[in-house]
Amino acid sequence: MEKYILSLDQGTSSSRAIVFDQAGNIRSTAQHEFPQIFPKSGWVEHDPHQIWGSQAAVIAEAISKIGINGHDIAAIGITNQRETTIVWDADTGEPIYNAIVWQDRRTSEYCDELRAQGYADMIQEKTGLIIDAYFSATKIKWILDHVHGARRLAELGKLRFGTVDSWLISCLTRNSEHVTDVTNAARTMLFNINTLEWDKELLDLFGIPESMMPEVKPSSGVMAYTTTTIFAHEIPIAGVAGDQQAALFGQMCIQPGAVKNTYGTGCFLLMNTGDKPIISKNRLLSTIAWQIGDKVTYALEGSIFVGGSVVQWLRDGLHCIQSSSEVEELAASVPDTDGVYFVPALTGLGAPYWDQYARGAISGISRGTTTAHIARAALEGIAYQTFDIVKAMERDCGIPIANLKVDGGASRNNLLMQFQSDLLDTEVLRPEITETTALGAAYLAGLAVGYWKDLDEINAQWKVERRFHPSADRSKVDKEIEGWHDAVNRVLTQDKVD
Repeated sequence: MEKYILSLDQGTSSSRAIVFDQAGNIRSTAQHEFPQIFPKSGWVEHDPHQIWGSQAAVIAEAISKIGINGHDIAAIGITNQRETTIVWDADTGEPIYNAIVWQDRRTSEYCDELRAQGYADMIQEKTGLIIDAYFSATKIKWILDHVHGARRLAELGKLRFGTVDSWLISCLTRNSEHVTDVTNAARTMLFNINTLEWDKELLDLFGIPESMMPEVKPSSGVMAYTTTTIFAHEIPIAGVAGDQQAALFGQMCIQPGAVKNTYGTGCFLLMNTGDKPIISKNRLLSTIAWQIGDKVTYALEGSIFVGGSVVQWLRDGLHCIQSSSEVEELAASVPDTDGVYFVPALTGLGAPYWDQYARGAISGISRGTTTAHIARAALEGIAYQTFDIVKAMERDCGIPIANLKVDGGASRNNLLMQFQSDLLDTEVLRPEITETTALGAAYLAGLAVGYWKDLDEINAQWKVERRFHPSADRSKVDKEIEGWHDAVNRVLTQDKVD
């Protein structure tokens, strides 16, 4: 009988399960949203039980849709929202506090203190990361400092920390396994990406006992076997990667210099940098892309905080459009922005600026400005931010990118993709299967159990749906880029753009 790979894609607002066949085609999918919790301004939490409950529900739904059971599943792959932090009781498996989500900013002031104390260079050299509330370390410290009795339990070895992948594996194995993979470990600000170990100096700095930390495994390899009642059979959990690394793998960016951008709520641009980490001099993150066997592949990453969510703001804040799908038609109704720039720093600016205090601005407005010009400027703002990160990557690596592979919801916007190609003066490639995050986790799991023979077999499955070629006048584009950087300088509270 035909076997399948089950991919669990646990995201910030929903949990999904996708069943893939050997040709890399989607055979079944299910998705459930779960509540977002906002206790205070800047705080974002999830209930860990709701994360697991929604994930368990979509597993059951996806496999029942095509009439299969655990016996028909060769392996499970997991990909997840990264940096989100869960601490649970080692004996009971019960969380001691809500999951603190990657977007949460409650530890921003503490991060400012760490920078002022001179820890930035040491942390970047060890972890490849900049000091920011985004990552898990300060979130764990906050839980230990603020949940009654937590620090004492931690010191007694009674607590476990995990990113969402670890939590799901614990749930799938009835609290018997406490593991993670290198890509998720690399997002904690506690993992040394050079030695591939939890760093004792960093654990001491944040006051986190090493006994809390999960065992770190390769991204492709059998990590555990299911014991949950969802499946009558034991199934190997054989592939795990954080969502953006999984998308890089799903896009088959397996050669150094290959780049992908995911246009989601935010945008995440990753470049494969080969077998050695490149510590960025341009405010990018260095991270682990994946580990297969003993071979570790590294990546540079740039995060854009506001990508597709700027379109939601046009819909819900300005009421320019009724639905997000209308934005392309509205933007295309004018030939250009007529000098309008939209810097979408609605929650600060991410890479390469890292200015959490910057706020958004629409500049260049005249009496003739319409909602169409603003809509077009909003889309172009996504592309300009991507341009800035690509140029930072090229400076760090010393090589121009050959092309940009794209995925995520906003990658379906042809106007945006064409403008992106024009800005970068390079080809933009959109694949036939845009569920690259779930696909990447499936590929990692399938490789581990021999479902797919090797990378060559997988690479042959990747197909282009559409190519966008640069076609704009270069001198005009260069002038527009100048205008963009002038607009960014108006909102920055820190270093200005040269």
